[in-house]
Amino acid sequence: MFKYFNKKIKNYKWQDIACVKLSVLFLTLMLAKLWPGMLGLDWYIYLILGIAFMIIPMVKLFIK
Repeated sequence: MFKYFNKKIKNYKWQDIACVKLSVLFLTLMLAKLWPGMLGLDWYIYLILGIAFMIIPMVKLFIK
């Protein structure tokens, strides 16, 4: 299944990737609206998690 998606994603343009990112953003906002406890953590926890999940893609971006 991952091979299939990896093959298909090569046909994406930057607009398609932007749409995927925006859909994830808005679905996450919807989850936060439906489950108020999700936003109960301090802001710096979200910052740390965001940076932690950003490290691997950024390393791959700059190494290749």
